[in-house]
Amino acid sequence: MQWPRLRYDRILWVLSLMLIALLWLRAINSKKMEEVSKPLVTVEPLDGGSKLITEQNVLNMLAKSFGSSISQTALSEVEIDRMEKVVESDPFVQDAAVYVDQQNTLQLTIKQRNPVLRIMDTNGGNYYLDKEGKKMPVSSNYTARVLVVTGKLPPHTPDFLEKRSNLLKDVFTVWQQLDKDEFLRDFIQQLHVANNGDLLMSPLIGDQLIILGSTRHLEDKLERLKVFYKQAIPYEGWRKYKTINLKYNGQIVCNKK
Repeated sequence: MQWPRLRYDRILWVLSLMLIALLWLRAINSKKMEEVSKPLVTVEPLDGGSKLITEQNVLNMLAKSFGSSISQTALSEVEIDRMEKVVESDPFVQDAAVYVDQQNTLQLTIKQRNPVLRIMDTNGGNYYLDKEGKKMPVSSNYTARVLVVTGKLPPHTPDFLEKRSNLLKDVFTVWQQLDKDEFLRDFIQQLHVANNGDLLMSPLIGDQLIILGSTRHLEDKLERLKVFYKQAIPYEGWRKYKTINLKYNGQIVCNKK
């Protein structure tokens, strides 16, 4: 009986592959046992460099949820998804990216929510709204320079933008329209909701009261206001008028002081 001829080169090749796989698995297991270093937090600033939430705020949040010994956690036990969810639960945070880099540093990059309105209603409400209409508390780190809204407003609800009739929705709609216009965006400083539901606006220059009324024909009203400021005010002066009324269709009715 003749035994098959052995191919020593193939045996050597298979053994080499097995050795490489064994070393690779050992390296992976060894890597998993290594510990992450102290978290490194980067909060992306808003326009102008402001931060509603600081790096230390995020570190405190992690310590509260995961313990102060987070930097001694093995790589295999780092809960990346849970960390992202914990950080994103903060009302100032829009998005959180968490990962461990090649040096075993736990990296967190935070994108803040961008406040666009500050609501200060007659019911004691004092909060921000971001571009999506989400509610944000007032920050102890920074006061955002945004359009201020005062007066008789309903409480914020997550679905207020979906409601057919809602004064908070009307206010948000006015902001959206103002934000589209380079002149009006910075010129209108405050919105006020009167007891009868009328929307009133205060400009940056002059002390006149702009009576907007409702959001009906809003684009036309704001366009009339722009034309008035650009054509009439230069001749009449900023302080001549007490009120500028845009409620009437196609008209501007002014009361002088």
